[in-house]
Amino acid sequence: MVVGDFTQSVETVVIGAGPGGYVAAIRAAQLGQEVVLIEKQLLGGVCLNWGCIPSKAMIEASGLKHQIAKAAQMGIIVNDISVDLSKLHQWKDGLVDRLRGGVKTLLEKNGVDLVYGKAAFTEPGKILVDTKEALQRFEYKNLILATGSTPVEIPGMPFDHKIIIDSTDALALKQIPEHLIVIGAGSVGIEMGTIYRKLGAEVTILELSETLLPSVEPELSQVLARTLKKIGIKLLLGAKFESVDIKNKLAKILYTEKGEQKNLAGDKVLVAVGRTPNTSELDLERIGLETDERGFIEVNEKMQTSVEGVYAIGDIVKGMMLAHRASHMGKIAAEVIGGKAAAFDNLAIPGVIFSDPEIATAGLTQAEAEDQGYKVKVGLFPFRALGRAMTLGEVDGVNKIISDAETGAVLGVHIIGPHASDLIAEGALAVESGSHVDDLALTIHAHPTLPEGIGEAADDVEHKAIHIFNPPVKQ
Repeated sequence: MVVGDFTQSVETVVIGAGPGGYVAAIRAAQLGQEVVLIEKQLLGGVCLNWGCIPSKAMIEASGLKHQIAKAAQMGIIVNDISVDLSKLHQWKDGLVDRLRGGVKTLLEKNGVDLVYGKAAFTEPGKILVDTKEALQRFEYKNLILATGSTPVEIPGMPFDHKIIIDSTDALALKQIPEHLIVIGAGSVGIEMGTIYRKLGAEVTILELSETLLPSVEPELSQVLARTLKKIGIKLLLGAKFESVDIKNKLAKILYTEKGEQKNLAGDKVLVAVGRTPNTSELDLERIGLETDERGFIEVNEKMQTSVEGVYAIGDIVKGMMLAHRASHMGKIAAEVIGGKAAAFDNLAIPGVIFSDPEIATAGLTQAEAEDQGYKVKVGLFPFRALGRAMTLGEVDGVNKIISDAETGAVLGVHIIGPHASDLIAEGALAVESGSHVDDLALTIHAHPTLPEGIGEAADDVEHKAIHIFNPPVKQ
């Protein structure tokens, strides 16, 4: 292996080219910084290559199959629906390739120097990158860490990537499982379970919590529990995984439910119990940077760590592990380095679960608002009362708006229903801008559309919604 005989001095080095890192690199370059972006695998990170984009492609494909099967009620009869999984993967991978190519083009046009390899710190301010062909040395003034996260394993059930699989494996299965067992009912578990149920697999989801999505508003989680069961997913809530025994390409799961031990067998077991930050292999102690007991890096509102000139963004910073959060953090870090007045002070980071129906949230839940001392008013409006939802044949869902009873400020917007991932933009803007609930109620929403439900929910805060019955309020 050739070792570079010189050290290249760079103003800003970014490690990790996921949605946080590549965005940070581009913004830094836009601000005139000389930037080196180091990536050990593929541009776009987990989100583009093995997460957000491929999973949504498969959600769309499986949802289309499901919609075709339901089309008979509209008078559209399709007698034979089959799935060619290899062609589905080919289509999905083609989308990913095109998007990855687009990211590469943007980096090149912005003058970012892209280096593929594994980075290691030698001392403060210096990095050695193993590119396989050679070792490259860099000396930096500013460093942005954006190394992302990986799936968590359950003790006693390590991934073999054949029967015990993670989310990346689930997006590349060569055959539709006969019985997919999902351990964990978070966003990944629910999305993957829904995909394969709609593609024809039997699906069982085991969740340790007694309720589905306990951090989500109960009106939303109750709707989702009903719709998951409606499409044939078996939910085992309050179920604790105990052990697994693999024989003859079959996994036998032992779990405890209400104090009773039970068994469940499946040909694939997807473990979706969370993710852990990728910081353990960085040798951060060489630059004087420490992590907490879970591997997260502490930062301030400017994404600055305890070490001068070192910034951290995305999944390695404690909080919601979301691509759009990482991207926003990346912009802030680059702008702070560039001398701009930037800080992460957002009131609302929208969260989305691409379930069926979709769940989207922004701002405080009712419980969080009350815990913070707010006296709240709540407005609710069901999708079944929307003409557009009826024409889509998707009427399961509800819009929920939480407001400050004293000031009328919108504190939270929570939606479950068709296209909730798109609808939440209005809610996030309302929370982030400090809008009054009347700003939503008085905004004219086009008819017939799904956003009408947000306007009606805002009206319902004061019991003025038109398309649901509101009993007279006693004065």
